[in-house]
Order: sequence, then C-alpha cells, then structure tokens
Amino acid sequence: MADHSVVHIEIPAVNTQTTSKFYGDVFGWRITKDQMYDYTTFDSTGGTRGGFVDLSGEAPIEYKADKLLIYLGTDDIEATLATIEANGGKTVLPKTQIPGIGWWAVFTDPSGNQLGLFTGVGQDA
Repeated sequence: MADHSVVHIEIPAVNTQTTSKFYGDVFGWRITKDQMYDYTTFDSTGGTRGGFVDLSGEAPIEYKADKLLIYLGTDDIEATLATIEANGGKTVLPKTQIPGIGWWAVFTDPSGNQLGLFTGVGQDA
C-alpha cells in the first residue's frame, strides 16, 4: 500500500510570474519555469514541491483563486479512486497522463473538498 503522503501542491494564480516571485522572495523557494508545459514550479527546500496554476489558461478541472489543490501520492490511481468512491468520495478527473512525468487524477471527499492523486513515471501506473 502506498503511503499517500502529500507530494505536490498547486497554488492558483491570476499572474503566475508575480505570484511565483512573491513566494520566492518571501519564503526563499526555488522557482523554475517548465517551458514544455508552460508551468511554473516551486521547491520549498526540504518541504513539499508544487506549482502555480494559471487561472487564465485552459485546465481539465476548475481552479479557483482561493483553493489550493493538494496531491497525494499513490502507486495505483485507479485502485485508490475505487476505494475513494466506495467510501463516499467522487472522481472529478479520472487517471490522466502527463507525458514523461506521470499520471494524475482529482477527486472530492464526502464534504466536497477537492484533492489530487499522483503517480510518477517509474512507479506502477
């Protein structure tokens, strides 16, 4: 069984350049722009990694400025989604590939909180 630890956090941003600079300047996070995916990431040095979601862009799920998206690690997204649904949660976005990086999915818990699942390349997908 996977440990299901927090592996990634997405921070919605109206302007990813301004928002990522803010977090880099205030907290000393290392900021990196992935040109291939047009996605800005952060590394909190010893803590959780994540990225900044551009609220003006196209996205497969709805992001809101006041809602972070927390991703939990899993070695089997489909089995985890089945367990989530068997316990009152709902799948929002089924297992979806991020080429060369891994797979992700999004679900809601019984209270309506939205969270993500992530499996990296090299893990059982």
